[in-house]
Amino acid sequence: MYLVEGNVGAGKSTLLSLLSQQLPLVQVVFEAVNSWDKVDHGTSLLAHFYKDTARWSYTMETFTMFKRIQEHLREQADTNPFRIIERSLYSGHYCFARNGYLQGVLDEAEWVLYNKWFTFLVEQRCKSPHGFIYLQTDPKVCYDRAKKRSRSSEETIPLTYFEQIHNQHEEFLIKKHGILPGLKDVPVLVLDVSAEFETNEERIKECAEKIYDFMLLTSSR
Repeated sequence: MYLVEGNVGAGKSTLLSLLSQQLPLVQVVFEAVNSWDKVDHGTSLLAHFYKDTARWSYTMETFTMFKRIQEHLREQADTNPFRIIERSLYSGHYCFARNGYLQGVLDEAEWVLYNKWFTFLVEQRCKSPHGFIYLQTDPKVCYDRAKKRSRSSEETIPLTYFEQIHNQHEEFLIKKHGILPGLKDVPVLVLDVSAEFETNEERIKECAEKIYDFMLLTSSR
């Protein structure tokens, strides 16, 4: 399986929707946000998290880790390698949870406990993907795209948050700092999608060709 990663508002869902038309032989699995956003009585964890990050960060990160590992185990059981999955347990950990720790909204004890759970579950149960597809996008572009789509849970996110999450994606997928040894050799396809691509048929076709070639080269890993 292949994992599509990128900042909030990078264009993951949009690109995958377009790819499903360009590459009919490739199975696309969209991020199941609704499965972990609302926990009980319509309560949105995302809305709580963005409004009071320090209070809700540990709750948010542990719950999303649990849901993403469930999804990963289900998807890795499928033997078809030509499947692209939107976001993963890895960016949840290395980008979002780690950023929370660096910004002080996860304290030391919470970070240590979170890491123990992550390392145990991933090393024991989760297979590494065939490759990562990183949608590298300017943080200001992500900020503007998120504002444009007007999700209620994202209304209060400041630009600085997009910049922080961008930096963590760069550390994770480009520099590969501080990641599990089993992930260091996983190939990464980087696609710059800062420019508007939704109505650019030539750019969409180019991205589709690059992704398909990448999958052909790495699917036997």
